Order: sequence, then structure tokens, then C-alpha cells
Amino acid sequence: MSEEKSLNFIEEIVENDLNSGKYETLVTRFPPEPNGYLHIGHAKAICLNFGLTQKYGGYTNLRFDDTNPVTEKTEYVNSQQEDIKWLGFNWKNELYASDYFDELYSFAVKLIEKGLAYVDESSADEIAALKGTPTEPGQDSPYRNRSVEENLDIFTKMKNGEFADGAYILRAKIDMASPNMLMRDPIIYRIKHAEHHRTGNKWCIYPMYDFAHGQSDSIENITHSICTLEYVSHRELYDWFIEQLEIFPSKQYEFARLNLTSTVMSKRKLLQLVNENLVSGWDDPRMPTISGLRRRGFTPKSVREFCERIGIAKRENLIELSLLEFCIREDLNKSANRVMAVLDPIKLIITNYDKGTEDLIGENNPEAEDGGGTRIIPFSNELWIEREDFMEVPAKKWFRLAPGAMVRLKFAYIVKCDDFVKDENGNVTEIYCTYIPESKSGNDTSGINVKGTIHWVSAQHAKTAEIRLYDRLFTSETPDAEEGDFKDYLNPESLTVLPNAYIEPALADADLDSRYQFIRKGYFCLDKDSTEDKLVFNRTVTLKDTFKKPN
Repeated sequence: MSEEKSLNFIEEIVENDLNSGKYETLVTRFPPEPNGYLHIGHAKAICLNFGLTQKYGGYTNLRFDDTNPVTEKTEYVNSQQEDIKWLGFNWKNELYASDYFDELYSFAVKLIEKGLAYVDESSADEIAALKGTPTEPGQDSPYRNRSVEENLDIFTKMKNGEFADGAYILRAKIDMASPNMLMRDPIIYRIKHAEHHRTGNKWCIYPMYDFAHGQSDSIENITHSICTLEYVSHRELYDWFIEQLEIFPSKQYEFARLNLTSTVMSKRKLLQLVNENLVSGWDDPRMPTISGLRRRGFTPKSVREFCERIGIAKRENLIELSLLEFCIREDLNKSANRVMAVLDPIKLIITNYDKGTEDLIGENNPEAEDGGGTRIIPFSNELWIEREDFMEVPAKKWFRLAPGAMVRLKFAYIVKCDDFVKDENGNVTEIYCTYIPESKSGNDTSGINVKGTIHWVSAQHAKTAEIRLYDRLFTSETPDAEEGDFKDYLNPESLTVLPNAYIEPALADADLDSRYQFIRKGYFCLDKDSTEDKLVFNRTVTLKDTFKKPN
């Protein structure tokens, strides 16, 4: 009998709340800001929020936190929706913080009327100077005791566009001596004359995150508002707004965000990489974005499995990128068809093969649950093999091709190397072999045993392709923590392009959703840059963990 998996601390909270009757229906939300593409850290939050309502019933809303019109774009909204669907999740309601701008404004008015908010015209420097320190209380703003009537009048004029950006802000009136710096009269509205991607120019004042978030949760009757640990100090303010406004008491819970080695997760830094053309875009296969992982060949199943394996904790930790790579290898080993591709080609000519061409049978994937099936592979007397599979002066325990040595061609025959030729630079250009007719795979009566097997592609039938070999984007495991600019640690070998590889002819029909194991070379997928005249394949991951940590 298998051991039942223990609950994480958030699942324990949810079970207790449902079993006690505190809530009849579990409601969560995933609230990205549409100011960039989602990354693997967001995938953890997506799997948690949607996974809870899949497990316990209820539903999850997708709510875009679009309160900053300067940085937000419809492009980001669309990409984030696509990423969530790709991961295998569906939301009940598609919502936007901007849906609630009228209601949020009325909440602000209510706080003013209760004497719990005031308009401040101090400069940012003046506000900072009065804020105090974690060990010293702040001082009241000279505008803290404006009358309710004056505050309402100025706030209305702010809404009507009568003031320039920065002229006034609206602050909550809480406690300038609070040990929690966020409770020292936080800003809840600011003037920003900028066109919003959904509301256009209707608004020129916008709520701050802390004011919009909890109230949006409350409007939607979110029962469990789950966020990352950096919002622990925000919880007191989250609760204060809900209590003062006397609205549905959503509750905030925090978990440790995902920190992954050899990459950065900051949207600001990822945007920097994109804007400075250090990567090809948000979906560059070296990026930790979900779209980048998808383009590189990761599967939804592998990402969900990764998120499951790292779990949900209350303490920050650093997760090895190799675990994510392990998850995709595990998935593709069982699901990806094996094919043959020669990345660094050298020609092999079988001098005694006089059949013209013949069709051989190759296994698609012996690890697949259904056996994987078979495919037809054309064979001829001229083949492409890997340059690394021939050695003019063989090393000790060399079991591949060398003068006088024999090797098996995968799915085909045993061949013996008789001769080879070089160009003027000393590079081997052609290898001449004879084959053993009785040694055909599956029907070998030759009695010859060889230790080496190599892959190949028929030169007559092969298709050409560009191969992109991707590796880790940074040489440091923690580029964020290093001295200097994080970009100083970009890996110059994170992309190697092989322009003239040869692949099995069947790969001419490859599609963007298929995944392949190039035998002995790694796992690959078709890239969106492919055309009818030029196929491009990306390496998802090597067959084994080959990354060498810097000294």
C-alpha cells in the first residue's frame, strides 16, 4: 500500500477552513501584473492556486493587476493567458483590477469620510524624511489633519484631472509610530496622466498595489489570497483596509517563492536582457519564462512535476536548475520518439553495398508504455555519421570507427573501416567501409560481436537542419548575488548554432508540439523560426546532466 502524501501547510489551512464550515466554497486567484512575461516562479504560484481548487473544489479567478498604465500592455495579458492554458489550467472568471476602478475610488472616498485618509502635497523627499526608521517613529505630515471636506474636494479634483503628476497623493491615516513601516500612512492613490491599456484616458489617478489588491480579493470573495513571502509585512495593511471598509474578509497567506540557480527571476532584469538584445526576446529558449521553456521544448507535465517536487514551504531556498532538467528528461524519456540526426557530419561510403537503397525498421521509443511502435528508415551506401565517431589513431578502449575497426550502424549492419581521405587541412572528409551482409539488425547470422553502435543518416535521403544547442544563461549559480552587474555573468557559451546538420527525412514533417530524442545527442524540438526551406531544432536538454560548475 503506497504511503499517502502529506499535506503542505496551505493545504492544511484549506482543509481546516472547509471542514470547520468557515467557507463553503474555496476561491483562489492568480493575479499577475501584465508588465512582462510569466516565468517559472509564476508557474509555481499558478500550480498552487489552480491546484488547490482542482483538489478541493471551488474555482480560481485570473485577475490582472493592471493599476500601472505606464508598464502594462495587452501583449503581456495575451501571453500570460496563453502560458496558464499551456500549463493545463483554466480560470472561472477573467477579471482586471481596472474593472474595479470605480469601486476602488468609492472605497477611497469612504476612508476619507471616516477620517482615515487624507490628501498630501508633500514631495517624495519630504515624505521620506518624515517616515522615520524601523527603530524610530515617523512624524506627522503637515497635511495630516486636513478636514474631511477639504480632502474630498481635492481628491475629486485629482480624479477630474486638475493637477499634474506628483502634485498630490492620497494617504491612509493609520499610525506614524507603527513598528511596521508600511503602516505609517501609506500612499493609496497617485496622479498619473497615462493611457491605460483597457480604460484609455478615463482615469488619471490610479490606486497603489496595497490598496487595490486586498479590496479586489474582497470584491471577488477570494477565501485564500496566496502570495509570496515578501508580502508578509503587507498582511497587516491588507487586513486593515478590509476591516475599515467593512467588506468581505479575504485572508492572505504567504509561501516561499521559487529561487532557481543559474538564472534571474526579476521582471526588471529579464526586461533588461530583452531590451538590450542580450537574448532574442521574452521567449528566448535560455530565458526562465514559461514561453521560453515552451519554445525550448519543455512540456506542461514536466513543469507541473517540477513544481510538485519542490513543494510549498515557508522558508526561502535555492532550487537547482538540474532538478527542472531532470523532470523534463523523465517525461521525454517516456514520450519522445527516438530519431537519428548527425550534427557534425562526415561521410561514410560503403564500397560493397550494391542494393541501391532499402528500408530498415527502427524503434520509435522502447520506453513508451505502448511500446512506441516502429518507423521506416531509408538506408543507402552513402551515409552521414558524426565526426566524433571516427578516430584516426584510436584511444584505448575506443569502440567506434577507426582504421580496421568494426562497428554496428544503428538498426542496420556491421561495417569495417578500410580507408579514409583527408583534405588539404588534414581534416578527414570521407571514410570507406565494407559491410557484412549477414549482420543486419534483427536478423544477424554473422556471428560477429562488436562493442560499439553509432547512428547515421542516409546521405541520399537526409534533410538539412540548423541545430541550436542551448545551455545555462549564466555562469554563476547566483548571478543576482554576485558583485557588479548581473549581466557580467552571462554565459558566452549559452547558445551554439550548428548550421548544417542532417536529419532523418521523416523529421521534415515535424511540428511545434512534437518532441524528439536525437539518439545519443539529447532531446530536441522544432523551433518557430523553421521554414519549408530551413528546419530549425532546439536542444531542450542533454541526455545527462553535463553542466560543469565554474571553479
